[in-house]
Amino acid sequence: MGAVTAMREDRQPLTSAKRSSPIPQGEELKKSPLRPWWERGTGGEGLYNILALGTLLLAFALRVHLLGAQSLWNDEGSSYVQATRGFADIAAHAARDIHPPGYYWLLKIWLVFTGESEFALRAFSLLASVLSIAVTCALGKRLFSPLAGLAAALFITLNTFHITYAQEARMYSLLALWAVLGMWCLVGFLRSPHKIWALALALVNTAGLWTQYAYPFFMLAQGVIVLVWWIRAGFKFGPVHALPYYIGANLLSIALYLPWLPQALAQIMTWPNTGTAVSFPEALGMLVGWFSFGVTYRENDPSWIAIVLILLVFGLRARRGVGEWFHIALVMIWALLPVGLFLVFDLFREANLKLLLPAQIAFALWLGRGVWAVWTLEMPPRTGFAIVPRMAVVAAMIGITLNMWSGLRFLYHDADYQRDDYRGIVHDLTLDLRPDDAVILDAPNQEEVFQYYYDGTASVYPLPPGLGGDDAATLAQVEEIIDSHSQIFAVYWGETERDPNRVVEGTLTTNAYEVDSQWYGDVRLVRYTTPLKPAITAESGARFGDHITLERYALSSDTLHPGDVLQVRLDWRTNTPLDTRYKVFVQLLNPDGTLATQRDSEPGGGLALTTTWTPGEIVADQHALLIPNNLSPANYSLIVGLYNIDHPQARLPVNAGDYLLLGEITVGD
Repeated sequence: MGAVTAMREDRQPLTSAKRSSPIPQGEELKKSPLRPWWERGTGGEGLYNILALGTLLLAFALRVHLLGAQSLWNDEGSSYVQATRGFADIAAHAARDIHPPGYYWLLKIWLVFTGESEFALRAFSLLASVLSIAVTCALGKRLFSPLAGLAAALFITLNTFHITYAQEARMYSLLALWAVLGMWCLVGFLRSPHKIWALALALVNTAGLWTQYAYPFFMLAQGVIVLVWWIRAGFKFGPVHALPYYIGANLLSIALYLPWLPQALAQIMTWPNTGTAVSFPEALGMLVGWFSFGVTYRENDPSWIAIVLILLVFGLRARRGVGEWFHIALVMIWALLPVGLFLVFDLFREANLKLLLPAQIAFALWLGRGVWAVWTLEMPPRTGFAIVPRMAVVAAMIGITLNMWSGLRFLYHDADYQRDDYRGIVHDLTLDLRPDDAVILDAPNQEEVFQYYYDGTASVYPLPPGLGGDDAATLAQVEEIIDSHSQIFAVYWGETERDPNRVVEGTLTTNAYEVDSQWYGDVRLVRYTTPLKPAITAESGARFGDHITLERYALSSDTLHPGDVLQVRLDWRTNTPLDTRYKVFVQLLNPDGTLATQRDSEPGGGLALTTTWTPGEIVADQHALLIPNNLSPANYSLIVGLYNIDHPQARLPVNAGDYLLLGEITVGD
């Protein structure tokens, strides 16, 4: 009989004669004291089902908790807009993006039944995540034991890597589901190579290909697993039809994906690899952390990583011959091959780790097998130590579980792990936005998430258009916006991808005055006012420190009202290259000398750092000072100065003091 059919329930190689073995077999194995008590006999199956169901309910609870609390962020806005289009339009727009249309098609159908709230958009990923945990539990039971499956499911349930993407309206949880379902079908096919299993594998792999361009990594892992199985079986692939069925399944997947293949190849070959490369030691540490505990691993007790590694080592322990070794090799290939390909193709960026979500499932199965291997560790009989391995497993599981649980509060409540708050941006923006103002969205596809929340009448300009690259056209459009509006709000995120030369920000900083700036996660909202004709222009010549001179300055007015903006232009010059970064402070002092309001910024809105100044050249530096609404009518002093960015108390001396008085500003009623 071929080796394929040898994958029986007791996972023993099947031969024509039953081999004697010290390891319990069949029904004897089910009742063996080596197995956890819930695995013995038929009565234990019900308890196993209760534990599995409890794990899934916990997974659901952790993923539904605060599901709609956070704002949609940029990529989720893209998912929403895609799902509102027709099926053909979804494909047309996906052809210009780095994701195939499969997820968006399914999300469109989902929204028909659920609505378009943040909760509803993300609930589809929640469902995919919980289903992937269920399949993992069943796969662990099939490959190793019920205990291994339950442990693996628990490790995924509490892992903040999985929870993060289960609460995001993107395709990564669905990618993980297709990958684990594909492995389930492959294992079923290797155990019983019939055409039904082959067809199921083909359909699941097709769904994976239409969901994410990273899925071929996991299909390649399937192929290597089959190759190892074939070699292990002495190049005898079971029944004569097994190999043709497997090849046919892959050809069917390719054929069903063929209509999209040209677009996939074009996007994969031409899409820029953004983000900062990570060194191998850093990448290894990050992988172990994310796979063990999740995205919040830095908040966890690192000592438990050692326990995880010990369980992985025990997960390599096989006692029942070649068949069990193959199961171990299966999860190792599934976990390590995609990671290796990421490193080989220089894809390892923190932003890309979500594509390795399926590999974490294999890691969890490997870890679950380690739990089972320690539990069944044989100790010398009648020594009183037989219970030690099980006590060690219980202690390890409690410790790891509590450690993972401690990371959940950071995921749910710590600002470092929150999504970019576009809901907050729109809320705060509308408080100051006037109908004739302009909003510039300087990020790829940012318009989608902004328009999800915004329903006002101000002009909105997505810049640069498309994929960017035409700096001259972008410059002309920004200048036209400045000429057409008195107040402009810019939302900055991801501009290094679409606007690497900072044409939008540079033009606004040079040709307008930055009033204020606020961060919402990784997104920055900046308000500008367009230039007014200066009411006061004066030569200065004041020397700040030994090398910096304020040649001249200009003020938009010396009489203002609460809510007005004072525009201040400063022309700097240095007589030598500077190796220190300085910030400029512009302050309005009360009549008693206390601070009324201020603005601090590196020159040029942070685009003209003092370390980049060329000796002898004039550096134009524009600041806008917002007059607070609660400021009382009086005469105020306007001062300016410079300080070391690393030592804010270290101001540069000027005129025997540490600031320069530019004049008196009258604030009226």
